Amino acid sequence: MAGRRAVWVAWVLCAVTLLGGVGAIVLGVHNGAAAYGAAKSHLLFVGTCAVAGALVAGSRPGNALGWALLVSASSFGLLEFFGEYAIAGSGPGARLAGWPENWLWVPANLGMALVPLLFPDGLLPRAKLWWALLGPLFAVALTAVVLGALRPGPSGQVRDGAGVDNPFGVAGLAPAADAVGAAFTVLAGLAFVVGGGAVLWRARRADEVRRRQIKWVAWASAVAAVVVVARLVAGLADADTGSVWPRASLVWEAAGAVALSLLPAAVTVAVLRHRLYDIDVLITRTLLYGTLSACLLGGYALIAGYLGALLGRSTSLSVSAPAAAAVAVAFAPLRDRIQRGITILMHGRREEPYVVLARLGQRLDAAVAPAAVLPLIAETVAETLRASYVAVTVADDPATVGALPADAVPADLPLTYQGAPVGTLSIWPRPPFDEAVLTDLARQVGAAVHSARLAADLQRSRERLVMAREEERRRLRRDLHDGLGPTLAALTMRAEAAQDARPDALKTLLAKVVDDAEAAVADVRRLVDGLRPAALDSLGLTGALAAHLAGLPAGSPAVHLSAPDELPVLPAATEVAAYRIAVEAVTNVCRHARAATASVRLSVVADRLVVEVSDDGRGPDDVRPGVGLTSMRERADELGGSLTFETGTAGTRIRAELPATAPEGS
Repeated sequence: MAGRRAVWVAWVLCAVTLLGGVGAIVLGVHNGAAAYGAAKSHLLFVGTCAVAGALVAGSRPGNALGWALLVSASSFGLLEFFGEYAIAGSGPGARLAGWPENWLWVPANLGMALVPLLFPDGLLPRAKLWWALLGPLFAVALTAVVLGALRPGPSGQVRDGAGVDNPFGVAGLAPAADAVGAAFTVLAGLAFVVGGGAVLWRARRADEVRRRQIKWVAWASAVAAVVVVARLVAGLADADTGSVWPRASLVWEAAGAVALSLLPAAVTVAVLRHRLYDIDVLITRTLLYGTLSACLLGGYALIAGYLGALLGRSTSLSVSAPAAAAVAVAFAPLRDRIQRGITILMHGRREEPYVVLARLGQRLDAAVAPAAVLPLIAETVAETLRASYVAVTVADDPATVGALPADAVPADLPLTYQGAPVGTLSIWPRPPFDEAVLTDLARQVGAAVHSARLAADLQRSRERLVMAREEERRRLRRDLHDGLGPTLAALTMRAEAAQDARPDALKTLLAKVVDDAEAAVADVRRLVDGLRPAALDSLGLTGALAAHLAGLPAGSPAVHLSAPDELPVLPAATEVAAYRIAVEAVTNVCRHARAATASVRLSVVADRLVVEVSDDGRGPDDVRPGVGLTSMRERADELGGSLTFETGTAGTRIRAELPATAPEGS
């Protein structure tokens, strides 16, 4: 019920304002003023404020911004109507009609002064610093209303030098009322300017929604400011020395009224419909056509003025025709250049997509750590495209620049390298490129992401190699210190004891020496086998695998070995890697595959040794790469080879390709 009452009140105030404005124009014509001239052109702005306030207050009764616009507009409208009625009429009614003119200007200006501070949610600032300005403003406004209502003589708000005396005027109050009125005017203007500055200041840290709202008002303010400056220039250049404004020009008055009316219209759109229209397109078009018009008009004036001075004719076809032709010829290239400059200013170099690729290449050409590549890519793309949000996501680990608004849907570009997916590039807003350019951008970024991943993988592999080497050294040191060392020490002591022993105890000591020596030899063999399987040197790769398969425990699947009659001479590292991969794969078959049979195949294809281990089992239900598969892949990668893993209902197959020849220079 309260909401319906608020809507009813808002539209009643709007209707009163519009009727008051129409009545003021009619009475103004009756009183001898132009129907739409210097005296009444501002009523278009007042009417727009009334409609804007009714729309905002009717849609959102709790938003004080709409009520401030309505109070200001209705006060201005009634002030104009009563002022003109007082001038047109006679008798007691006309005198009473002149009374509101003396004080209605205060709430009219107060409501307008509060609009920037209430934009867009209708809440006044609560900081004490703001109330140091607002408190005196409200106090002075109330005082100005009271003193204005009692000020003697005509107000002069509607017409300078015309009007009726205040019927409730108190003699002697005019100086005080004028002083308080001047103070209120200064404070109201200061509040309006400071509020506008606060809106711009909040835009620096505002979210995307608030920034879009502020853009609407900023666009309307900029258009109004340009028109005001143009009116001022036209007024200073005309023959009327009594005013800085072009009072005799109906076109300039209409332009000023329309430009000012854009402000309340923009406020309404910003509060109620800021998501419905694309303000960036409107700003771009306004800048384009405004700059283009100014350049063409300026060029025409310069050319026409120069030719007129040269030919001694100010107005003739010989002057205007060349000037118009020059402007027509310059139109298309000038429009393209201005459009390009505005686009770069507003959106970065989106219209020059390959600038993005060039800048990205320059940034990545610098030596950076692998961990910094993804943030660098995101930063470069965001900076070049003027994008609010850019994310480069690799393995669910995004590098992000900016924040994505809640209602925004970014453009997701899949990143690939040689056909394999490597990540996703997300951009908002979407760049205005065609699909071919986006594909090129994604390809370049994908290559950079792949390189970063390779560098990171290489770094991790190096770290693992160093750790593995140190662990191996620690194991060898422990085995030598705790195993072979004590055994050799015992051999030495027993040999020394044998030198001093009696003949009957000598045999026993020598037997213990033999046992210790055999244990030491076994330890040495175990250490050597840990460094490189001894069977490879004695039996070769095929024989070593055959020996290992022959020693599988009972109950293991039947594993068949298939190999050429004679393998080429392989590098030592390849032999060890092939042996370890095959042994680890067979171990996995025995432990996890639930297979009846399996096979190990060795073959040489071109300069590659191919090791394949396959089985007919179905493997575990949840197959995830473990330590064994990771170590097999790392062994292949270390030699520049590759390893693939396939599993399914038909079984599991592991295929490793290793170099069959030593690299050049080794």
